[in-house]
Amino acid sequence: MKGFYADFHVHSRYSRGTSKTLDLSQLASWAEIKGITVLGCGDFTHPLWFACLKNELRESAQGLFALKTASRGVLFMLSSELSLIYKKKDRVRKIHLLILASSLAAVERINSSLGRRFNLKSDGRPILGISARDLSAQILDIDEQALVIPAHIWTPWFSLLGSRSGFDSLEECFEDYSPHIHAVETGLSADPPMLASVSSLRRLTFLSNSDAHSAGNLGREANELECDLSYAGIVQAIRSGRISRTIEFFPEGGKYHYDGHRKCAVSLSPAAAEKTNCLCPVCGKPLTLGVLHRVHELSDREGKTRVPFVYQIPLKQILAQMLKCGETAQKVERYFRSLIEHFGSEFHLLQQATIEEISKNDEPLAAAIQAMRENRVSRIPGYDGIYGKIALDLKHNQ
Repeated sequence: MKGFYADFHVHSRYSRGTSKTLDLSQLASWAEIKGITVLGCGDFTHPLWFACLKNELRESAQGLFALKTASRGVLFMLSSELSLIYKKKDRVRKIHLLILASSLAAVERINSSLGRRFNLKSDGRPILGISARDLSAQILDIDEQALVIPAHIWTPWFSLLGSRSGFDSLEECFEDYSPHIHAVETGLSADPPMLASVSSLRRLTFLSNSDAHSAGNLGREANELECDLSYAGIVQAIRSGRISRTIEFFPEGGKYHYDGHRKCAVSLSPAAAEKTNCLCPVCGKPLTLGVLHRVHELSDREGKTRVPFVYQIPLKQILAQMLKCGETAQKVERYFRSLIEHFGSEFHLLQQATIEEISKNDEPLAAAIQAMRENRVSRIPGYDGIYGKIALDLKHNQ
């Protein structure tokens, strides 16, 4: 059985902060460039986007859909992210959940049920005033093959274990529906060992997805699977933890790894933040406590993971460092396109091609990819909504 890459968490043009040209054709095109076989369609609760899904997709394998205009290529899985804002135990909770559904008919029933109470037209990621437990019950009653996956579980503002609006455990959040939660998403500011250091998460499958708001960001995190290429096959692999490995952003590169206060340009490690009583040393306001801080608070075991993982830097970021320019520069774009033409896809180049094979075509690139694979990088952690900086050690091979 041949392995493949999957990215389940993306968005459409109907979500805030996305390009208004972002459509299924663009998503499919970029997924092929990246080397992704199965891609979440994103935003299936939005009426206009759901109309696109019904009009432009055909079922190619059980529960997986291809563009009607394409004879082969990328397969879409029905997915959507929901933003829940509700009050529990005298605290406002803000939780993002990724939903995977088994069929267009199931999605139609989910949308009809949610649409009776909530305004699904407002955004591709709608805000719903319902608890995570009750939403899970509602969705799983409609589609027992659906998956409810807490998204980017550590980020401060909108996540299961976030410092500002989350809970201290999955069970506190989902109550009697906790056994129906089979997976959680790491998020860009965390990696699998950070999740594995918390006993209550140990039974769950750790997934990594891009949460892309632009097509070019697809696959910045992803999952490698070796299972039947069908909805049922993928869901069974997730439920049983049979993920071959995950592709991870270096967590320091995420926007919420360290504690900090963006307005005052203050970034602190958890230990340094504790010394200031978690207050900004410049203005005295509370710091936004990042992912690493929450991991330290909840960690109760050694972070050994069941599933292998590797860190990856997006190819354009590697090329920009090599060329000493910005990622949007035309020379980066030309270099990127020539490499995709030669190697077939970004994932093949970054994950599968041998260093010897790359070196025959481009020795400096081979050295850069080897540095990435060996985790030879410098890291400036992100904080309070500001991305961190990851730089390859290219001097080692010179």
